[in-house]
Amino acid sequence: MELDDVVRRRRMTRRYDPDRTVPDEVLTRCLENAVRAPSAGFSQGWDFVVLRTAPERDRFWAATTQPGQPADPWLRGIREAPVLILCLSHKDAYLDRYAEPDKGWTDRSERHWPVPYWDVDTGMAALLILLTAVDSGLGSLFFGVPVEHHETVHAAFGIPASRSVVGVVSLGYARPGPRSPSLRRHRRTGAEVTHWGRFGRR
Repeated sequence: MELDDVVRRRRMTRRYDPDRTVPDEVLTRCLENAVRAPSAGFSQGWDFVVLRTAPERDRFWAATTQPGQPADPWLRGIREAPVLILCLSHKDAYLDRYAEPDKGWTDRSERHWPVPYWDVDTGMAALLILLTAVDSGLGSLFFGVPVEHHETVHAAFGIPASRSVVGVVSLGYARPGPRSPSLRRHRRTGAEVTHWGRFGRR
C-alpha cells in the first residue's frame, strides 16, 4: 500500500472481530517497525508489553475498570480486541544518555527538557504500530489509561516504577460500527494549520 493511502485509511477502530487472531508475523512487523521511530540522542527509551491471551487481556481490563462497572458500548467494543500493546516510556534512559560525554548534561536535570521527549518518542513509536496495522489490513486504536489506574496496571504486569504507561494500542480485524461523534468536527487542512515564516502568516 502506498504511504498516502496508509495515512488516509488510518482510523481509530473501536470494534473488533474476537474470532480472528492477529498473525504472529503481523504482530512482529508492527513491533519491528515501532523501534524505527526517532528518539532524542538515539535513547530509545521505550518498551512494549504485549497482551494476546484472554487471561492477560482480562487482567488489563480488571486493572483499569471499577468492579461492577457496566461496560458501555465503547468498552465492549475495545474488549473484543485480540491484542493489546502497552506502550511504556523510560525517562531515565534519556537523562542518562544526555549525561554522556558527547551530550554533556552531567547533572541529569529535567530542566533541560521543556518537552518530555521520552513520552513524545514513545508516542511516535505507537503511531508506527498504528500505520503498520493499516498496511497489514488490521484495525487499531491508541487510547490512554486513566490516571487512577496506572498503579494497578504497573502491579498487574510487573512494570518497573521507572517506566510510564504512555498509552495502549489495541489491534485486530475491524468490525463495522457507528462512527465516532467526534468525526463531525471539521478536520483542519494543511493550509489552516501552516504558518509561513512566522505565526499567523498564511
